[in-house]
Amino acid sequence: MTRDRKTLLYLLAFASPIAFSVWQTLLNNFVVEVADFTGREIGILQSLREIPGFLAFSVVWVLLIIKQQNLAIISLILMGLGTAATGFFPSVLGLYITTVVMSVGFHYLETMQSSLSLQWLSKAEAPSVLGKMISVRSIATLLVLGSLYLGLQVFPANYLWVYLLGGLATTAIGIVCWLSFPHFKDDVVQRTDLFLRKQYWLYYALTFLAGARRQIFTVFAGFLLVEKFGFPLENIVLLILANSAINIWFAPRIGALISFIGERRALTLEYIGLILIFLSYSVVTDATIAVVLYLLDHIFFSMAIAIKTYFQKIADPADIAATSGISFTINHIAAVILPAALGFIWVIDSSAVFIIGAAIALVSLTLTQLIPDHPQIDNEIRWRLRFRPMVD
Repeated sequence: MTRDRKTLLYLLAFASPIAFSVWQTLLNNFVVEVADFTGREIGILQSLREIPGFLAFSVVWVLLIIKQQNLAIISLILMGLGTAATGFFPSVLGLYITTVVMSVGFHYLETMQSSLSLQWLSKAEAPSVLGKMISVRSIATLLVLGSLYLGLQVFPANYLWVYLLGGLATTAIGIVCWLSFPHFKDDVVQRTDLFLRKQYWLYYALTFLAGARRQIFTVFAGFLLVEKFGFPLENIVLLILANSAINIWFAPRIGALISFIGERRALTLEYIGLILIFLSYSVVTDATIAVVLYLLDHIFFSMAIAIKTYFQKIADPADIAATSGISFTINHIAAVILPAALGFIWVIDSSAVFIIGAAIALVSLTLTQLIPDHPQIDNEIRWRLRFRPMVD
């Protein structure tokens, strides 16, 4: 195995979905069948899951004592352990606690993966490699959930063992990463203080709205299939397998597309598609159409690469690690609030949740038009207001 930076990035990308895909795929069926959750409890659980993401800004202080690469690997191991423990605590309180443990590892890992990727990859290769990393994630998800699906054809669902095996597999890969790779020296010394820069305001805004959009899909699109259409666990696994298979082929091409047409046009395509998808979710009554919407919705996730590459082009290289943590916090402001709030709305009218999602996508579409054709430092915004002095 080549022990270089890209290999480590790919290995982290492969290991993370092993635990997380198991945790996420089983969750809706596990909480409904075993823990008797309603929309209210699932909303609270998902809000708790996002609190570590909301606190991701604290990564800048952790980096004072732990190097970025080491923190990424430790976070991977913690995520695996939290997932492995999930099946042992099938109660409301137990699931809340194990979810938070898993989530601390997951969100610190995501923050560090984003930071290391934007530092270690050149601007020219970043869209393509980030797309390939999504493809690697999809390969891992396909292998894990393919095995799970085949197992469910022979054995009844055993949540405890599936959570345990998935979590321990991720933990084992984390240990391999720790023991097998040298520590790579940072090319640019990263700032370890908290800051907000006015030139990054559009990146902050798009990141905030992306967090809101992601929550509506992650929490409520899958829950719709289980609650409204009665999807069993086998069908949910099969659906996510289809998503993974599509992304193995599709995600690298999205990265190439972003390089070809630019961030603004790529995000414009994404948000127009999301508006149509969310409005369709709000009125869907046919399970087959709901499945098609779910697949299309998931494909558009890969377009979010464009927000990261936009930031890479306009950022001071020394700002990347701190801003990655701060951006995760911004992303999760909506993520902490929305699931619980929309969980209560869901009980009254589930269609309203997706109409809100369409409105969020519309605001994102509007802001996306401010991205310039060639973003770079001192050219962060497409249009600026310019005031001319009055002449008598």
